[in-house]
Amino acid sequence: MQRTLGTQGRKENKVTNGVNGHVNGDAQTNGAPVNLDLDAVVIGGGFAGVYLLHRLRQEGFNVKLIEAGSGLGGIWHWNNYPGARVDSLYPVYALSIPEVYNTWKWTEQYPGSQELQEYFRHLDNCIDISKDTYYHTRVSKATWNDSTHKWEIECDNGTRITARFMNCCLGFAAKRYFPDWKGLDTFKGYLCHSSFWPVDGVDLKGKKVGVVGNGATGVQIAQSAARDAGELKVFIRTPNTCLPMGQRKIDPEEAKKDLEKLPDILCRQRFQNHAGFLFKGQNKNLFDDPKEVRDKVLNDNFDAGGFRVLYQYNDFMTSEEANRYVYDLWAKRTRARISNPEKKDILVPLEPVHPLGGKRPSLEQDYYEQMDKEHVTLVNLKKTSVSHVVPEGIVTSDGTLHELDVLAIATGFDSVTGGFTEIDITGLNGEKLSEKWGGERGALSYLGMTVNQFPNMFYTYGPHSPTAYANGPSIVEPQDEWIVDAMKKMHAEGHTKINAQKEAEDEWKQMINKTHAMTLRDKVDSWYMGSNIPGKPRQALNYSAGVPMFIKTLREALENNFEGFNLDNNGGSSVKHGHINASEATEEIKEHGAAPR
Repeated sequence: MQRTLGTQGRKENKVTNGVNGHVNGDAQTNGAPVNLDLDAVVIGGGFAGVYLLHRLRQEGFNVKLIEAGSGLGGIWHWNNYPGARVDSLYPVYALSIPEVYNTWKWTEQYPGSQELQEYFRHLDNCIDISKDTYYHTRVSKATWNDSTHKWEIECDNGTRITARFMNCCLGFAAKRYFPDWKGLDTFKGYLCHSSFWPVDGVDLKGKKVGVVGNGATGVQIAQSAARDAGELKVFIRTPNTCLPMGQRKIDPEEAKKDLEKLPDILCRQRFQNHAGFLFKGQNKNLFDDPKEVRDKVLNDNFDAGGFRVLYQYNDFMTSEEANRYVYDLWAKRTRARISNPEKKDILVPLEPVHPLGGKRPSLEQDYYEQMDKEHVTLVNLKKTSVSHVVPEGIVTSDGTLHELDVLAIATGFDSVTGGFTEIDITGLNGEKLSEKWGGERGALSYLGMTVNQFPNMFYTYGPHSPTAYANGPSIVEPQDEWIVDAMKKMHAEGHTKINAQKEAEDEWKQMINKTHAMTLRDKVDSWYMGSNIPGKPRQALNYSAGVPMFIKTLREALENNFEGFNLDNNGGSSVKHGHINASEATEEIKEHGAAPR
């Protein structure tokens, strides 16, 4: 994962990923500068970058991976905050590499950060990603040379790379966001953003702890901190509509039986699901069922836990009436778990602040019971806002000083696009990606993987793919396979440059906006829409028509002779192709609804 490093008290994870007596094999890990001339560079060592490096090596390309941290895992290399765990249900949050999944056993339905870090170390032991990885190396600048048809890349440690293809596997949460509060730098206690929580943890026992931010990360930190803190203050502006996780240990015998099914699950089944999970719904609208039936369906799935309840009815994310029905049932169940009337109204208001799923729900284990404890105070930021920070803590607009020893900042990220725009990327005719995506129209792409005027730059898990609305590995593997096939096809046909057509990019943007507007999320200000970052254009950042339709569209563009792209060969001549018709996405949402996660 591409990261801006550095935070108060951050201690890097020194556990190495490499095997065979080396840390990095032919590459290096101490950040010393090198010069490389490659077929392809992969930026970021999370799921997408690891899988892409593995596949490109298999196909014989000269490729290296650049990683800002000291180990693999992407966001899971950095996530060490209390309670950190994934919200994708076992076994889909993994890569479909046989030598890895055949020798690995998960212990929980929803693995925590420590187990995920162990998974990436195991993966590296199996396929030795580290031998072709440069750790402690952060890409700061990339410039397209149209004379050579190559990218010229500079890193913060002096490393320089020339590569035919630049593959950006940056992750959607690579640029952290701090609130612009006056005096934040004067706080004398321990201050830490969630993404840079120390590996060794922070001692919260008996301390006065504050948690700012109520997204999935803030919920996990608060849920965990409530068990140890002497006093806990949770600053809440918009309550999270948390769903019960349904966490449990995985029985070893069950895992052994599942091993036989994994090839089909990881290589086929999850790619046929709307959000890359394995959830099965009713394939009908909510009010098609009589009340007693729909209530049983919803309650059974609430009891089972996870996101499965959101996938039962097709119109959950497109019908305000259906969504409100599910919200009311959720609120009735959840309010019953909270005894304090004031906290009940803050955390689970009878009138929804936004549609359920309009902002990303967190999965919780006992969050509401923990928030109900006497030593936990909820600061309602809709009644009193944060005024400023002083050495002793946070002062709210009503004049109250909230004294704190530890302040956990869980205010999220400049999601989906932030990791790209903090790199100085220059394409054809001097065009800057940060300026192109920072304009009134927001991000522009074709297929959610390429950008006009930025040739030979492919990206994964970024704007205009199902990124935030689906299981990560279920998205990035098909994207990586498309990149591999595109590079192979170009090589076989003698092409050295591929550039998305402006017309295809415009059509893709229109499709993204049109299909997203069919969902209830489109009306909600959230990081899904870029609304959490001051000055960022409000925009639909994600593809809403589901994983199967997304994969189908990707493959058609490639199989139909690079539809929507211009290709050049070494002699400079251009081969043009028409752009793809993406209208099927609209029909998909009309018929099957939109993925709620």
